[in-house]
Amino acid sequence: MNITVAILGRPNVGKSTLFNRLAGKRLAIVDDTPGVTRDRRMAPGKIGDINVNIIDTAGFEDINDESLEARMRQQTNQAIESADVALFLIDARAGIMPLDNFFANWIRSQNTPVILVANKCEGKAGEPGLYESYKLGLGEPTPISAEHGEGLADLYTALLPYAEKLNSDLELSPRDTNLNVELSKQNDSLPITIQMAIVGRPNVGKSTLVNTIVGEERLLTGPEAGITRDSIAVEWEYNNLSLRLIDTAGIRRRSKIQDKIETLSTRDSFRAIQYAQIVILLLDGNFMLEKQDLSIARQVIEEGRILIIAVNKWDIVRNRMQALQILSDRLQTSLPQVRGIPIVTLSALTGQNIDKLIPTAFATFEIWNTRISTSKLNQWLMMMTERHPPPIKGGRRIRIRYITQAKTRPPTFIIFSSKSTDLPEAYKRFLVNGIREEFDLHGIPIRILARKGNNPYVN
Repeated sequence: MNITVAILGRPNVGKSTLFNRLAGKRLAIVDDTPGVTRDRRMAPGKIGDINVNIIDTAGFEDINDESLEARMRQQTNQAIESADVALFLIDARAGIMPLDNFFANWIRSQNTPVILVANKCEGKAGEPGLYESYKLGLGEPTPISAEHGEGLADLYTALLPYAEKLNSDLELSPRDTNLNVELSKQNDSLPITIQMAIVGRPNVGKSTLVNTIVGEERLLTGPEAGITRDSIAVEWEYNNLSLRLIDTAGIRRRSKIQDKIETLSTRDSFRAIQYAQIVILLLDGNFMLEKQDLSIARQVIEEGRILIIAVNKWDIVRNRMQALQILSDRLQTSLPQVRGIPIVTLSALTGQNIDKLIPTAFATFEIWNTRISTSKLNQWLMMMTERHPPPIKGGRRIRIRYITQAKTRPPTFIIFSSKSTDLPEAYKRFLVNGIREEFDLHGIPIRILARKGNNPYVN
């Protein structure tokens, strides 16, 4: 059983650095700028033989109004409520700040047990702050250096009693804990986790869409553009299938990106595209398919991922038929390499047509996984080459001898010809369009690779 651990503390004490350290990979954006983390982020991790579900939180602020900082604090409140134990992080080098005292008083009023962790204790610079932390009234501090990986053995010792207690309680009252099934673990007993990234320009409603899909205020939202910075994964189940919804930071044109944090956020968003199977490109119904949207769409197609166009704020679009026609025409002219890209109009705020988005994505996912038998492919190839023979190069016609499907996700085909390097891209597109029409592979990228040689299956 995994023990759920929330990492709490004021801004810039090293929470995301510790989160990455325990997760064993760089998941959260780390920078010296205070307030980089805004949403709560979760990931599996390990300390010794203790399996942990780690929650990274925003820096705790003493604010209770309707501001962004106040909404960030609400995310922190939800994190500690769901945790089995909280790690209260302080910066030992900076010493105890007034906000540390306020946070300590607040956390003592919560029901979640707390472990005081003094970060940045490498060398002797943190010793004064380490001794000063006793006055917080949270017991003996555990000295660590999240950046250098020091003190994790002491952190393991501090966490062990809570892990043992949780496991002993579960022995008396067992429950299902089948979480975070990775895509690579494909077997009959466990469903694969399909990763679905929500991407788009800033302030188009990506976080609101995720919240509406899962039915709770899981992610931080608001009228401010650029609230989301990290790519946040939210586990969800749809028709007994595990789904990981990944909310990403808004992607602007490179020329408009000015600060380091936005650069890191954008890089994180593109990484989410690379690892997703399904990518939802969310558009603003009033500003559809702008140049930056097309740039994102081309990136998704280039990566071979499933692309779903979701048009948000559809409830306030006036001339809907005209808007849809303009969108369809733009897709056909600007993205001709993928015909039939699914389009879903919706309102993330009101929930309109949300029930159509996921079924559309899964239907396209099935097409993306299509495998066609070699015999059918070669029958089709014979018909196509008779109808439209390959071009002539160097006075001789290129001969296409054989075709086979190499892989799915996306469907990738290899053709063997007499002169593979001379086969024009226009003829490859002709074959791609033919495969798409013949085998009903609409709305997904298709790849054809040319190889020189004879039929490899003939002795």
